[in-house]
Amino acid sequence: MLAYLTGKITYKTATHVYLECNGVAYFVNISLNTFSQIENAENVKLFTHLVIREDAHTLFGFFSEEEKNMFLHLISVSGVGPNTARLVLSSMSTSEFQKAIIQEDVRLIQSIKGIGPKAAQRLILELRDKLKKSSTQEGIDIAQTYGVRSVMADEALAALTMLGFQKAQAEKAIQKVLKENQQTQSVEELIKLSLKNL
Repeated sequence: MLAYLTGKITYKTATHVYLECNGVAYFVNISLNTFSQIENAENVKLFTHLVIREDAHTLFGFFSEEEKNMFLHLISVSGVGPNTARLVLSSMSTSEFQKAIIQEDVRLIQSIKGIGPKAAQRLILELRDKLKKSSTQEGIDIAQTYGVRSVMADEALAALTMLGFQKAQAEKAIQKVLKENQQTQSVEELIKLSLKNL
């Protein structure tokens, strides 16, 4: 519903901010990672996700799309709510958590407050394959690559899935293009080249 908000921070704590956009102030919940990125900023862009429940509409904001995507992965796991997901993202960086999941580091995941042995195993079981797929074939973690190519890949994947292609097939096609065409400069070009592999 809300992809991102750009505005002025009028109030800031380690857990939430008031973000004023065109005269309207939004109460946005944030992680400690996002707080550390915006601590000294006044005007920011936050990628957002709105959680709708019967008793509340809660808005979560993230400094990067990678963090937002990891949040969405987390809340897709049975028994993991948005507040637990935010706690995970406050305890370690997106890339650290992804690495812990891929390497099945139960002890490290368990070190996060509120995550017990069973929850840690469930996170690994449900997220390991998804997060492995978001790494390139050379083993380079896309979530660690806060660059243009990572954002391009995310946007191209979203476009291809909206066009009706299966996510796994689209991911494979995109990875192939990125590997074979190092000079790919735009999302449009990436989508067109990926379509040839589908």
